Amino acid sequence: MRSPGKAAVPAETPLQMVLLLLVLLLLPCAALAAQRPSPALPRITAVRSEATMTIDGRLDEADWQRAAIIPFLTQQNPHPGESTPYGTEVRILIDRENIYIGVTCSDPDPRKIARHTMQRDTADPFGDDFIDLVFDTFGDRHTGYLFEVYPTGAQTDGLIGGPGNLSTDWDGVWESRTEITAAGWTAEIKIPSRTLHFKVGLDSWGLNVARFVARDRIMLTWCCASLDNDLLDLTRAGTLEGVKDLGQGLGLSVSPYALGRVDRPIRNPDQVTTGDAGLDIAWSLTPGLPAVLTLNTDFAETEVDTRQVNLTRFSLFFPEKRPFFLEGSNQFAFASGLGTDFIPFYSRRVGLVTTGTDDTADSAPVPIDWGTKIVGHAGRFGIAALDIETGTSNLAPRTNLFAGRVTYDATQHLRLGTISTSGSPDGVSDNALGGFDAVWHGSDLFGGKNLTLSTWGARTGGDALPCATCPTLEGKRDAWGAGVNYPNDRWNAYAYFNEYGDAFEPGLGFLPRPGTRQYQAGQAFQPRPSADGPWRAIRQFFFESFYTQVDDLAGVTESRRLFLAPFNIETSSGEHFEANLAPQYELLTAPFEVVTGVVIPPGRYRFTRYRAEMESSEGRPWRIGSTVWLGDFYDGRLTQVENFVNWSVFMGHLQLKLDLQNDFGRMPEGNFIQRLWQLQGVFAVSPRFILSSYFQYDTDSSSLGMNTRLRWTFRPGNDLFVVWNRSWNHPQDGPSFSIEPLRDELTVKVRFDWRG
Repeated sequence: MRSPGKAAVPAETPLQMVLLLLVLLLLPCAALAAQRPSPALPRITAVRSEATMTIDGRLDEADWQRAAIIPFLTQQNPHPGESTPYGTEVRILIDRENIYIGVTCSDPDPRKIARHTMQRDTADPFGDDFIDLVFDTFGDRHTGYLFEVYPTGAQTDGLIGGPGNLSTDWDGVWESRTEITAAGWTAEIKIPSRTLHFKVGLDSWGLNVARFVARDRIMLTWCCASLDNDLLDLTRAGTLEGVKDLGQGLGLSVSPYALGRVDRPIRNPDQVTTGDAGLDIAWSLTPGLPAVLTLNTDFAETEVDTRQVNLTRFSLFFPEKRPFFLEGSNQFAFASGLGTDFIPFYSRRVGLVTTGTDDTADSAPVPIDWGTKIVGHAGRFGIAALDIETGTSNLAPRTNLFAGRVTYDATQHLRLGTISTSGSPDGVSDNALGGFDAVWHGSDLFGGKNLTLSTWGARTGGDALPCATCPTLEGKRDAWGAGVNYPNDRWNAYAYFNEYGDAFEPGLGFLPRPGTRQYQAGQAFQPRPSADGPWRAIRQFFFESFYTQVDDLAGVTESRRLFLAPFNIETSSGEHFEANLAPQYELLTAPFEVVTGVVIPPGRYRFTRYRAEMESSEGRPWRIGSTVWLGDFYDGRLTQVENFVNWSVFMGHLQLKLDLQNDFGRMPEGNFIQRLWQLQGVFAVSPRFILSSYFQYDTDSSSLGMNTRLRWTFRPGNDLFVVWNRSWNHPQDGPSFSIEPLRDELTVKVRFDWRG
């Protein structure tokens, strides 16, 4: 591998050809894997419930004694197939409208069951014990649902878009209760069939069940007890039979809301009081293809974005959190391995208009008058379509925005797809995108290893964009890429090549670096020491090397980075220690203002960054960690220090999280200090009544923001929200800790859900 200080890669570099040749060489292996019989996977047939089930965490109804039983789960990690003291029994019942899951988790010492959170969709799932349920409701072995239950009764749910692709921002309507017993803990779960999209009449679904024990960091699973197994890989799921008679009722769902809001600028004595209402209506066009209509959409209850420090030249990525756009968002997943380098449809572009130079952070909302959405399956086809009408505002005129995607499962392993978008958030410019992708994934290659092959292409149209190097001509509107991913426990390797034209402009997408060719390759050798050897205190080593190179379309290298991890370990008790070095090259063709007033001149810069990281185990009531980046930064020095402390008490009823990031730059162009301080407190009366407060301060905006949010789920799908937002400003010339209040906003919103 070339050192960072060498000359730029010429335009005729053979790396593209090497990657494509690698794909072609692996295709025969993929064909052989497709022909090889899949290993026998377990099957279970659900038993019909004869009486009404009460969800209280106690498996005391008579029907539980006649339910279908998974008698045990097998250790999958860290020692596949070995016995454990954690017996797990799973019982399954159904009726016409619900799936019932009863789980009994034996534990030799129930006092040590990890119970640290009651918050929905917790950010640190591996700090607690939990049960996972994965459903493939269309039998496509690709997309599905995850439901997770903790001993405290907390829930996490998410949409699966393929192996390693999970979005936990989706919130389904379902119910669970738990109980701690003298022998362990039990969970009783009810998932209404109306919560799920599925093919009515399909006799079997994909199913997998897993259990995690936090204090020993043991994972147990029903299917495929292999270290290479990914629970989100539905090709490794078992089969749940007997679901043919599950119904979706009338296929009609009505969700109205009403809210009141008081907005009071502190410096202006006049306050604005408003009331509003809206409605979501969902109806199944076919049993597997529901449509949704939203009117006067509001997102008052949506959690605020986590602020980020940006010391790069490119836009930051912020995840989607608005419920309407999250439902079915896994159907829009495109290609494989792109990450946040390119997203053809980035739903945060809808309802937000850019007001600054940063495409994401400097944006403001515009009203959404109405929208329609269709997300589902028809045979082997997956269909997703979204059409939104935004209202007139002082930021943009009324405009219509559309995104659509169709996928086709050619085989169990091969998925073909197309995607298209139309419209621009500013309501003025014209923009359209069309693309295709093909993804082959197998989990039975080379003795049960995972392998993913991917290729894609796209083109944008609309208003002509000039070429950066030839302003009198139109630039290149095409983009394409290909890659290989080998994600396994002992060896994890990948290689990707992607090219984006200089006039490739996805108006409803996310693309930080157009006009580039991007090369990515990496490998991680991850051995596990023997449990009775001299290194038994270490669970796993990670020897990693990752290389990234970005060239312009003329072949001139703009960025190059080699990330090395000569020391990276995870202990058996869950501690993490890591040391890294990252040689880097950056070509600046224009001045770069890294922070306000500090401008780095154009030129070639070679520098090396060093990192040390330490984190305590997630399974303890308290957790601490520190990450320090040191070394050169362009023509100066940069030290970045991030420390965090998480503390949980009263069996998850109270959580406190403090995160402090401080960046100290020493540059010839000027010194700077960037700070981002975040404090979050969560008080939970129960998993259904939660009060949270989130404070964020950063020196870039010199502002302190507070988001306090009360959520009371008085019935699954029916919620009361009280949201208080307050902001303060820190005067640049004031004392160190002086702040001035800017704005208060209080919103009360109630949301109902009726399904028939």
